[in-house]
Amino acid sequence: MPSIRPFRAALLSLTVALPVYAAGPAVWGEGMMVKVRPGTAARSATEVRLTAARNEFVSFQVALQGGDTGLKGARAKLPALEGPGSTTLTGPDVTLYRQSLVTTKQASVAGESVGAWPDGLVPDTDEIAGEKRSAFPFDVPAKEARAIWVDVHVPKDAPPGDYTGTVTVEADGGFQRQVTARLTVVDAALPSTSSLSSAFLLWPPHVCRAHTGREDCTPEELQPLLTRYQRMALEHRFTLSSLFPRKPWPPEWSTFDATWGPYLEGTAPNRLQGARMTSLEYVGPLDAANLKDFTAHMKQKGWLDRAYVQLGDEPPYGTPFAQVHATGDLVRQAAPGLRTMLTTNSRELKANNLEDAVDTAVPLVNHLDGTDANFRGDQRGTYTNFLERPGTALWMYQSCMSHGCAYGTNAPENKPGAGWPSYMLDRSAAKARAMEWVTFLEGATGELYYQSVGMLSTAWTDQYRFNGNGDGTLFYPGTPQAIGGKTDVPVASLRLKLIRQGMQDYEWLKAVSDAGDPDFARKVARDLIPAASRVTDDGAAFDAARLKLIQRYEELTATSTPDAGTQHPDAGTQLPTDGGTEPMPDEAAGGPSQGSPGSTSDVTPDAIDDAQAGGCTTGGGGTAAVAGGLLFAAWALGGMRRRHARVTIPARKR
Repeated sequence: MPSIRPFRAALLSLTVALPVYAAGPAVWGEGMMVKVRPGTAARSATEVRLTAARNEFVSFQVALQGGDTGLKGARAKLPALEGPGSTTLTGPDVTLYRQSLVTTKQASVAGESVGAWPDGLVPDTDEIAGEKRSAFPFDVPAKEARAIWVDVHVPKDAPPGDYTGTVTVEADGGFQRQVTARLTVVDAALPSTSSLSSAFLLWPPHVCRAHTGREDCTPEELQPLLTRYQRMALEHRFTLSSLFPRKPWPPEWSTFDATWGPYLEGTAPNRLQGARMTSLEYVGPLDAANLKDFTAHMKQKGWLDRAYVQLGDEPPYGTPFAQVHATGDLVRQAAPGLRTMLTTNSRELKANNLEDAVDTAVPLVNHLDGTDANFRGDQRGTYTNFLERPGTALWMYQSCMSHGCAYGTNAPENKPGAGWPSYMLDRSAAKARAMEWVTFLEGATGELYYQSVGMLSTAWTDQYRFNGNGDGTLFYPGTPQAIGGKTDVPVASLRLKLIRQGMQDYEWLKAVSDAGDPDFARKVARDLIPAASRVTDDGAAFDAARLKLIQRYEELTATSTPDAGTQHPDAGTQLPTDGGTEPMPDEAAGGPSQGSPGSTSDVTPDAIDDAQAGGCTTGGGGTAAVAGGLLFAAWALGGMRRRHARVTIPARKR
């Protein structure tokens, strides 16, 4: 028998001689609920699909992977989204950002990885001054991923229907890739002023230091900066309630009114036209004369219903209870009508006889739906007696208690896949979007956050504070040195976008409730978040819940017609109407599509299999949790003969 060894040797030689092909760079579409980190693997999605109401923001990402060679001079553009007729979404309504990385040295929560996390969003053209900035070009190292964030605002007058745009990514050497964005605008509108009141605090000296390097900014230097921060906040649907300079006090009221009146009245420039501040904190000295003067002016201007004074902070730790009582008595005597606020819970209110002194009680989320023996489970019922007094309100807040305020104190339930709502930059996108869902479930009407610029000066490199990365820092200082251009502006964090999405989710929860089905809204929210300490990291689950709410709202507000009526989707594509307890069809589970060959639906088998997070789906590898919502969108706004009345989700009543 002839030997085969020479053949083997030849084969081995041939195998060794085969060229090794390098993996090329990749570009793909991604939803907003995935944090694209350097180690993120490349995908093949070339399309994202989104759903939004008029006057709503919707976001997605375009991710880049450097492959074996990397990319030099990467840049992107999205000129417009073309819609019905000659409608285009362009200009200030379409903003692209380069995602900047913050490198953590210690994790906020045990189990989360340490390293580079995306958070700061450097704009291509900033949304405040409208100046070209240094988002592009940028480099993508070999074997690493980077991402571009895309915001789309749907104007109030945009007609419902389908919109399409193309993001073109280019790099040196002739590299070019495209990602298609398909947006379905439903026939509803979100209010410009958030229905959920908020008071996110801002300490002006931090802004002074971050933008000027000094501690002694004059009001004339500070106020233009602070108004830009307020505009940025309102465009993300929350209010900076305490950003007023403290000196001199009292301010010259005519100057105060000229500066802040437009933000309180809703006449300041804003992509959310008419957006107004929902809160206003008294920041002057706690004495009778100044309290009386402030209250009189607020009443004269019609702003008193949004004004408040804090009686203290987290007594007895931050403020002794005796001091809280003394301040409460002072306010009641000197400034009747000025609302009082205190960060405390129902146990402390009752035990310290504070129920009559406090108008707005603000417990920790950990104390309103907690795991500690004193606060285990839903505590909403313990506020019933307090809320029976006219003029009272229940707000809530999160703090470092949600991850552990000191090293070694991390809550045991705070592990990847579970835990509390969190605004830490090294937690999942779902954690940052969850707070407003919990607020709805607890029946609270406002949200407080203790600080938004705590480490603004070092935000680009270090935000570690109170045992968490990003605790009390939600903005970045957009100095010309940092982002180019000529004008200092605030720069949004990725977390601001997620907070905005949570605020918009709240509008849909409220809209479904107000339209007649509060049980459905509550069930969708409770199925998503069984308890405040059990927030999933599955971003796609949030998107699926949102799309269920949109579907239900459209059903509740639809107008039937004799010839068509309110038609249901074909069997096998119908979503459950009980909040999601019934089995999903094959499409929603990522199974084979049952659509007919001639279907005009834009929900393809690939899109169903690859449904992705962020209010959208992407065509490429991913999760299938939002597929059911996409099926609904295809039914509601595709070839079906369903007709809707033009409806508007009502703004908050005052």
